[in-house]
Amino acid sequence: MPASNHNEISIYVHWPFCLAKCPYCDFNSHVRETINEDDMRDALLSEVEHYANLVGKRTVKSIFFGGGTPSLMSANTVETVIRHIDRTFGLSDDIEITLEANPTSVEAAKFADFASVGVNRVSIGIQALNDSDLKALGREHSVNEALGAIELSQKYFSRSNFDLIYARMGQTTAEWEQELSQAIKMANGHLSLYQLTIEQGTPFYGSWRKGDLVIPEENVSAEMYDLTNQICSDQGYPAYEVSNYARKGEESRHNLTYWRYGDYIGVGAGAHGRISYDGNTYATMQNKKPETWLKNTQMNGHATKDHIQLSATEMAEEMIMMGLRLTDGIDLNTFENRIGKKISDFTGSDQVDLMITQGFLAPVFPDRLQLTEKGRPLLNQILGQILV
Repeated sequence: MPASNHNEISIYVHWPFCLAKCPYCDFNSHVRETINEDDMRDALLSEVEHYANLVGKRTVKSIFFGGGTPSLMSANTVETVIRHIDRTFGLSDDIEITLEANPTSVEAAKFADFASVGVNRVSIGIQALNDSDLKALGREHSVNEALGAIELSQKYFSRSNFDLIYARMGQTTAEWEQELSQAIKMANGHLSLYQLTIEQGTPFYGSWRKGDLVIPEENVSAEMYDLTNQICSDQGYPAYEVSNYARKGEESRHNLTYWRYGDYIGVGAGAHGRISYDGNTYATMQNKKPETWLKNTQMNGHATKDHIQLSATEMAEEMIMMGLRLTDGIDLNTFENRIGKKISDFTGSDQVDLMITQGFLAPVFPDRLQLTEKGRPLLNQILGQILV
């Protein structure tokens, strides 16, 4: 893990609107009949300006338009935001600009426009490759639309990703193997493969609690995870993070900023950020409700709800939690340079030794701490054991 470069920064832009709310989703996404896109765009520009005044002149190495469904934006809005970031900060020569998209016909047809205004990577929310499961997941597209969007994305973007969810309702290991084998043949360097999780506050959670929604048993899900890693590795897509697989050089540079604990600005309703200036690191979060966010931004130039200075312990815990998601783990020299203390000041040596003995953590080499393949699916439990 290379040292963090505080002359560089990433920017996350949140577009909080969707055509429909998926029943498994706990993201900050909202359905609205009408949206004043001009007002939303101007508010995003204001927040970029606000954070530029805080963090100073940095080179932006990645921009990520996430949501919600940012492909519902017009290409003009996307272009205006990119140009404003460029004028305010300056873009790196090899800037990665990713936009999340849903594979409906209306949105996929806009790929050419997005490419023409500077987007050079797209991430498509496919989620399943059979129509019955897409319907059960509340998705608005068909398999045919999904396949068409994947093909179209590779026509207009040199780099692309698509998401799939596995361990779905009633899914067998054999079915997932067949689906993943189909997916990897269509992939263009990167895949995001997430195990279905039942999040509190979602419609799926209520159905699951009542017994109306049944997902595979834990041992079956674990089998699917192992199979996923095996197939992807065999096909030249090794896991570089718990749920992300890529050919060498095709990793998401923006997401690596999160996992390597680099600085990033979050603008838009509910966006999070981690920014460093004046010798401190701050956690930021914008107002979540789009209407509240817009009103506050129009009044104040930003809608920052939380702007919290992080202690060394809080930073260390975040850096450990994020870094251990990566297959490469945590570079211990980078950790010490960023936090000002050794990683052993925040982890229990006996617990770490036990995790190594049990095969969940790799031996602590002079410069790295990482999970083993056996330990990666148990990340949360291991963190609970080793953090003091």
